[in-house]
Parts: sequence; structure tokens; C-alpha cells
Amino acid sequence: MTTYDYDLFTIGAGSGGVRASRMAAQYGARVAIAEEYRIGGTCVIRGCVPKKLFVYASHFGEDMEDAAGFGWQMSQPSFSWETLIRNKDREIDRLNGVYITNLEKAGVAIVNEHAELVDNHTVRLASGRTLTAATILIATGATPFVPADVSGIEHAITSNEAFHLETLPNHIVVVGGGYIAVEFAGIFNGLGVKTTLLYRGDEILRGFDEDLRTGLREEMTKKGIDVRIGSDVEDLKKNKTGVKVTLKGGEVLETGLVMYATGRVPNVQGLGLEAAGVVVDKKGAVQVDGFSKTNVENIYAIGDVTNRANLTPVAIREGVSFAETVFNDNPLTVDHSIIATAVFSQPPLGTVGLTETEARKRYEEVDVYKSRFRPMKHTLSGRDEQTLMKLLVDPKTDRILGVHMMGPDSGELIQAVGIAVTMGATKAQFDATIAVHPTAAEELVTMREKWTG
Repeated sequence: MTTYDYDLFTIGAGSGGVRASRMAAQYGARVAIAEEYRIGGTCVIRGCVPKKLFVYASHFGEDMEDAAGFGWQMSQPSFSWETLIRNKDREIDRLNGVYITNLEKAGVAIVNEHAELVDNHTVRLASGRTLTAATILIATGATPFVPADVSGIEHAITSNEAFHLETLPNHIVVVGGGYIAVEFAGIFNGLGVKTTLLYRGDEILRGFDEDLRTGLREEMTKKGIDVRIGSDVEDLKKNKTGVKVTLKGGEVLETGLVMYATGRVPNVQGLGLEAAGVVVDKKGAVQVDGFSKTNVENIYAIGDVTNRANLTPVAIREGVSFAETVFNDNPLTVDHSIIATAVFSQPPLGTVGLTETEARKRYEEVDVYKSRFRPMKHTLSGRDEQTLMKLLVDPKTDRILGVHMMGPDSGELIQAVGIAVTMGATKAQFDATIAVHPTAAEELVTMREKWTG
């Protein structure tokens, strides 16, 4: 019988890899996990956690303005970027420590080095040491994509660097139209930076419901963000004041900083996948089956590196299913068909289920219920901001196909709504639910008239 150093060796200590490793160890496996940067991965260290803290910070300017309508009088506030960075770093350090402690308590050996595959059972560390494992799990996540065909692209930053800027620029150009781009555009704008968002497509947030896409762009524009769709960069040149941005078509923008948020790609460089015979697709994503197993019998992959549904909770659920399947004799798969998610834009979005476009492609008929209104808070603040609630229903079964919302606390609301949609709730069940008044969420259970526009 072949003896290996470990039962499981995990490459990548993000949320998914950490959860899978801890659970496998708790089921009695000898586990090691390798991470070349910091324990916690993209979400905790330089992704959704620090970004959400930045979103909170960027809201206070508007909140203080809105307070005047409720009788509050305050002197001119000031903001310290240095204080925000320092406090953010302290919180990330704390979370990093929590992740390390939890791994150690579970008995997982932590290897603070880059690891690459030598064959299907062997990994080589940056130090040159080799280790063997019966099962190998790839959980290396994704990394920002930066187009190599843009001249001067080395003068741009990505979201990775945005968390560590020494000072805020007077003006920033954010290139991209996905959730990272719109969230950072809102952050910088809220912190007082003149912000331009460039997106080459015909509307921001490709893949989201059309009403959310257009609705958010309109609200971002109201807040002073210069949103330009159908716009792309030709050239970047460094100058004395920052960066000169030349657009395709010839227009020139002078800015202090350029940030690219044009998507993420699977982080597979230097992993030695070829040496182990692991198959990837054209985008570099590791190919897996429903149990997260690659084409190599003992090698698995979870999270963004597989490019299935690139969200932290999904990676965690895939990690749980992997550990249950391989180390607890309890085969589990993850249903990727219904996933509630939020965009922490300003205003934020929440969505679960099918978009209207997707629903109309799959069903002969789709009933649409939609409500757009001014949030109660802004009746006194005077702010011109709209909330949107939208339900998509299959009239034959009455089942809710999708729920889409834009407005305060949408991210919190969609979590609870996601439970109902996952359970197959019907419009009649929504209608039978007594509303909580006065709230924005009550619109979800009081909409009776179908939208016919």
C-alpha cells in the first residue's frame, strides 16, 4: 500500500480551500494547505471584505448630507484616507489571524510557500521540498484580468492595488462594467474623487436583469459619476499629473489614476497542471464534474479557478461538498442554478433566479411585476434616488422565476428572498404574506398588477 505524506494537500488558502481543509481534517484526514500570500484568500484579504468596508466609508458623505433633512446640523466634515487604510488593515490582520487559528485548531499543517504539481500525487514547494498526498485540491481562485493589447497598460492599477493606495487621486478613470468596476466607481465617487467609468459594451453589468442595468447607470449618473458606455481605451501615457488616457475615437482624458476592473481569470499560472495531466478550458479554468473532480482521479478543484459561479459563498459550499464526498462518504453536489447575489454599488443591487431575458427564452409566457418608487428616507432628505423591485413569474405554475431589486439594503433583503425562490415559492404565496410596513421590502408581497410596458 502506497504511503503519502498527507491524505489531502490543498493549494490555495482562500475561503473555499480553508473550509474544505478544515472539514477534511475534522473527519480524520491528515491535511496540509499551501498559500504563498496570506491565509484568507482574495475575499478576505483584498476582495469583498475590505471592499465592503470601503463601501461603508464612502456612504457617510451622503448620509451626513441627508441628515440635514431630519433636523441635524453639523459642521463641515473631513475625511482621512490614511485612517481608513490603517483601520482596514487592522481588521484584515485580525481576520487573517482567525483563519490561521481555525486551521491550526483543526490540525491542518500550513505551508507558507508557492506549491506546484509535479505529478498527480506530488507537489513541489518554492523551497524545493516535495510532498505527496493521496488527494490534491486546487483552490487558487482567480486574478484580475488586464488586457495586454492596450499600449501603456503598465500605468494602470487593478483592485489589488486599490486597497493600498498611499493617497487618493483627484480624478480616477475606472475601466470596466462588471460588479467590481461599478462598486469601486461608487467608492471613489463617495470619497470625493471625480470619477469616470468607461465600459466598451452597450450597458453596464452584463448578465444582470436589464432593468437593474439601466436603473443603476441612471442612479450612478445622478450621483455625479461620468458613466460612458460604448467607450474603450486605446492608449495610456504617464505624465506629470497622472495618466493621459486616449480613447478609441481620439478623445483624450487627463486623470490622476486609471484602474482596470475588466474581469478576472482563473489563477493557474505556475501550478504545473500540465505535469499532472489536469485539463483546463480555453479560458484556463480547471474542468471538473459535479463533484468537483478533475479528469485526474485524485485531483479536485473548487472555487473561482473552475469558473463556474465566481462567488465566495459558492466556493465555500463547493469546499463543504468536496470534504463530505471524499472524506465523509457522503456524496454531495452543489446546485449552481439558483444563487442569490448582491452588488454593493450605490445604490446596491440584489438578485436571485432568472433575468427577464433568460426567463423569456425558457418559458412561453412570463408575467412581470415591477415597482419603482422613491425610498421613504428620501422624502425628507430630498435626494433624487429611486428604488426598484421586480418579480418574474411563470403563469402556468405561478412559481417565482426571478427577483431583482435596486435600493438600500438590497443585499440584505435578497438573502431572505433567495430562500423562498430556492424553495420554489409561488406568487400566491408571496401575495399571502402579510407586509411589514413601512418598508421597501413590502413591495415584494403587495405587487398585484402585471407590468405591460
